[in-house]
Amino acid sequence: MSVLSALLSHTPLRGMLDPEPIVVAEIEAAVDALRARVTAFDPEIVFLFAPDHFNGFFYDLMPQFCIGVAAEALGDFGSLSGPVNVATVEAEACVRSVLAAEVDVAISYRMQIDHGFTEPLKALFGSLTSPPIVPIFINSVAPPFASCKRARLLGEAVGKYAATLDKRVLFVGSGGLSHEPPVPQIKGADPEIVRRLIDGRNPDEAVTTARLTRLMAAARNLAAADPAVKPLNPEWDRRFIALATQGDAQVFDQFKNDEINREAGASAHEVRTWIAALAATGAGERYEFHSHYYRPVPEWIAGFAIASANRLAA
Repeated sequence: MSVLSALLSHTPLRGMLDPEPIVVAEIEAAVDALRARVTAFDPEIVFLFAPDHFNGFFYDLMPQFCIGVAAEALGDFGSLSGPVNVATVEAEACVRSVLAAEVDVAISYRMQIDHGFTEPLKALFGSLTSPPIVPIFINSVAPPFASCKRARLLGEAVGKYAATLDKRVLFVGSGGLSHEPPVPQIKGADPEIVRRLIDGRNPDEAVTTARLTRLMAAARNLAAADPAVKPLNPEWDRRFIALATQGDAQVFDQFKNDEINREAGASAHEVRTWIAALAATGAGERYEFHSHYYRPVPEWIAGFAIASANRLAA
């Protein structure tokens, strides 16, 4: 078995509200370099850890972790849509293996995924169909949250299952770092927002347009340093990257949910996807981390980072 992980931020605002062209070019170059490394590795299967943004998962039944054995991309914000090439046999076996490791995980035979899943697939492969994917949802925007330690244990269990496959395995972590876009919170929300957070599937055009308008307004305000908008936190982001560089995912067990909220923003919980992917890469052992790019990008409401990792030889 050969192992590689690819870790990258995502944003639905790319192409709609971009930073300076030189910044876009920097990010494109970093993504191109990561894609070239993934292409050279030629993965036979991908385990993709990603969040959702109240597009496929809602409070009518909100799991902390869910593995899809079949999945369809919703195409939110103009992202890729359609059936996903899910490695069904391996996904089912992964669920059994993770449960045997005493990590509680849900299973979905009809997983709906949004841009949090599809953006890295587009960046690395250009499609939803190659190579086969095991989609793994980690709740990152709908409190209450499982701990970062639980995300690490999930990743370790997935990594240990993947080690049984004798394949070239790519782990992908999609999300983060610091950011707080206008994703509504159910606590204190008005009844209509509560209804949408409980079951907002198949939104009409008016709802979709209003959501995009709010998102773009927040991005413009953040770029203008509006004090009413929670700023990005480059110091926190760089500290997270420094911890990742230590090569042991257990260092993230120290993270507390309220501290993430306060210091990095309500959607910075997406770093759980990186934690899980790094833990999977090490599968209980150490890994080697490579930070390829970092920059706070207020126009995209993201501490935007790109990295990779590989398992250290025993």
